[in-house]
Amino acid sequence: MAKNPTAKLTDPKVAEEEKKTEEEEVEKPVIEVPVLSVEDEILNNITLIGRAVTSIEPRFTIRVLRTLTTLRKRLTKEVLKSVLDQAFPKGSKTGQSLIASDIFSSLPSSKPSSTEEMEVDPAPAATTTTTAEGTTTPASKKKFTPPIDGASGDLLPEGVMYIRLLVILLNLDAGRVKEAGEFALETTEVISSLNRRTMDQIAAKIWFYLARSYEIQGRLAELQPSFLAIRQTAALRKDETLEVTVINLLLRSYLASQQYDQADKLIAKTTFLGAANQAQTVRWLFYAGRLRAIQLNYSQARSYLQTAIRRAPKDEVAPGFVQLIHKYFIIVVLLTGVIPDRALFRKPVLKQALIPYFQIVQAVRVGDVTAFQKAFQTHEAVFLADSTHFLILRLRHFVIKTALRTITLAYSRISLADVCIKLHLDSEEDTEYIVAKAIKDGVIDATIDHQGGWMQSKVASDVYETDVPANQFNKRVNYCTQVYNESVRAMRYPPNAHRKELDTAADARERDREIAQLIQGSENDADDMDDMGDL
Repeated sequence: MAKNPTAKLTDPKVAEEEKKTEEEEVEKPVIEVPVLSVEDEILNNITLIGRAVTSIEPRFTIRVLRTLTTLRKRLTKEVLKSVLDQAFPKGSKTGQSLIASDIFSSLPSSKPSSTEEMEVDPAPAATTTTTAEGTTTPASKKKFTPPIDGASGDLLPEGVMYIRLLVILLNLDAGRVKEAGEFALETTEVISSLNRRTMDQIAAKIWFYLARSYEIQGRLAELQPSFLAIRQTAALRKDETLEVTVINLLLRSYLASQQYDQADKLIAKTTFLGAANQAQTVRWLFYAGRLRAIQLNYSQARSYLQTAIRRAPKDEVAPGFVQLIHKYFIIVVLLTGVIPDRALFRKPVLKQALIPYFQIVQAVRVGDVTAFQKAFQTHEAVFLADSTHFLILRLRHFVIKTALRTITLAYSRISLADVCIKLHLDSEEDTEYIVAKAIKDGVIDATIDHQGGWMQSKVASDVYETDVPANQFNKRVNYCTQVYNESVRAMRYPPNAHRKELDTAADARERDREIAQLIQGSENDADDMDDMGDL
C-alpha cells in the first residue's frame, strides 16, 4: 500500500515536534557583541602579546598593532594611568618608575566630554545576553591577569614595550614632540639590550615613531647612522619587518635632505622584501617613484606610483597618503606627455586636495602660459609643502611647447617678438633659443629667419597637387604588385614534385647496383687470371 505524502503534514505528533522546535529557537538568547572600553581593549592587547610570546606566533602581535590607529584617537592620560595600575604586578619597579617618570607625569590631563564618555567608556564592559522577554543579563566580567615574565617576576618585556609605545603616541598627540623623541630613543636602546625576537614587530613601530618625532623637529638626518646600524643588525638577524621599515625611513630621510645619490645606491644595493609588510611595500614604491621622477626617469616613476596606488590602503584608512601618491602620479603623467583622466579629480577623497593640480593640468592641456604661472603662484605654498614644486616647474617647457604648436597652426609667419609676448618669456634671445629647440625636437615644423627675426611655419603641401603624384602613385602600385607576385610565387609548388624526386632516387639506386655488379665481375675475372699463373 502506497504511503500518503501529505500524512506527515497532518500528523499531530509531527506538528507538535515542530512547535516545540520553534519555541526552543525563540527562547534561545541572542548574544550581543561586547563594546570594550579603551582600558579593556589595551589590557586585552597585552594578553594577546603574552599569548604571542608563549606560542611564538607573531600574528597576535600584528593583530594588536593594527588597532593603534583607532586606539590612539581615544587614548587619554587617565586611561593609561589605570592600565599601568592593572598591567603591572603589585610592587613592580618598572611600573612605578614609568608612572613617576617625567614623560608620563607631565602629560596634560584631558577629561572627555559626556558624549565621548558614552562612546569610549561604557558602564557594562562585559558581554550582555538578551532573552526572549527582552531582559538583559550582564555576564560575569573576567579579571585581568597580566602575563608575567618567569625570570624577573614582572610584566613581560613585550608588554612593557607596548605600553611605552602608547606613551610615545600620547605625547606625540599632545604636541610634546621633543619629549616623545627622547623617550622613543631610550626605548630603542632598551630593546637592543633585551635582544628578544618576539619583540620585532613592536620594535619596528617604535623606530617608525622615533623617526616621525625627529622629522617633525626637522632632525631626521641625525638618525641616519642609527638607521644604517640597525638595518645591518636586522638583516643579520633575518628581521624582515624591522629591515623594511628602516629602509623606508632611510629613503625618506635621503629624499627630505635631497641626498638623491645615496637614495639611488640604497635602492640599487638592497633587496626589498615586499612580502614582509604590505604598508611598508606601498611606502617603498612611493619613495622609489619619487626618486625616479627626480632622476628624469618618468616611465619607471609612473610604473612605481601606479603600483603604489593599486596597493595603497583604503581611502578612509589613510586619506593623506593616498592624496600624496595621486599628486605625484598626476605630475609624472603630465611629464610623460599625457593628460590625466578627468574622472581622477572627481573622487570624494581627492576632489578638494587636487584642486591646485587640476588647474595645472588645465593650463598644460591648452598650453596657456599665463594660467600656468597664475596657478603656480597662487598655490606655491601647497606645492612646497607637498615637495612637488620642482617637478611642476619642469612642466613649464611642456606648456611652452603646446603653445608653440598652437601658434604655428594659427600663423604662417610671426615675429619672435610677438612670440615672446604671447608666451610671456624674458627676452627675444630666449624665445629664439626655445623655438630652435622645439624645431630640433620635432615639436613644430617651422624655420627661423635670424636676420629678419621671423618664425616661418612650413605649410604641409599635398602631394597630389603637383606632377609628383603620378610617379608616387606608380611607385606604390609597383611596390604592391611586386609584394603580391612574390607572395604568390612563394606559395606556388609544382604538382607531384616529390614523386619526381623519388623516381630519380630509384634510378640512381638501380644505376649504382649495375655499377657494383660490373665491378664485382671485373674482380672475378682478375682472380681467374691469378689462378692461371704467370704467362
